[in-house]
Amino acid sequence: MESHQSLAPLAREISTLPPSLGPVRLVGIDGHAGSGKSTFAGRLAEELGGAPVLHLDDVATHEELFAWPDRLRAQVLDPLAAGHPARWAPYDWVARRFGPEQVLEPAEVLLVEGVGAGRRALRPHLARLLWMETPRAESWGRGRHRDGRELSDFWDGWERAELAHFSDDPSRPFADTLVRQSGTGYEWSSGTGATAGRTTSVTEGDGLPRA
Repeated sequence: MESHQSLAPLAREISTLPPSLGPVRLVGIDGHAGSGKSTFAGRLAEELGGAPVLHLDDVATHEELFAWPDRLRAQVLDPLAAGHPARWAPYDWVARRFGPEQVLEPAEVLLVEGVGAGRRALRPHLARLLWMETPRAESWGRGRHRDGRELSDFWDGWERAELAHFSDDPSRPFADTLVRQSGTGYEWSSGTGATAGRTTSVTEGDGLPRA
């Protein structure tokens, strides 16, 4: 893996990719809940000159933790593919309803981060898929610690839903780039074989029973 203090080399690599969604280079950042996707996406966006970031936490709902692809396609993917602004309403997890409509203009690079960013419904539209290489148990432990005991019941349900999702629709085997946090920043490997040599897990669709 390449180790860097800065994400600038990765940003330059992404900037040279051909557009994948109309005029947009759509870049997915996937990984287990709590794996550091949001922080990484924010830093990469800065290196890309302020690229917009679409958080899938704003697309999912209590009732549709993973059943959101049709809504995402209609509100975001189809308009951007046609070179038009996307209009969508982020979900308010406290109020349990969709908030005010947001407008997302076509950009050279759009980062979409969240569990499921590399699912089969999105992959045909991605210029690059990045996977955060933080183990599931460590990721979930981080998430539970971050959210506190009051969300313990939510996390119990989330873990079952995430296991079922990745068992049926794994992302990691299709990742172009694997990203690990290191003491000096981030390490990553890209290109053919980036996901080779890894012990099979539920993330790669090992056939575990769906929850």
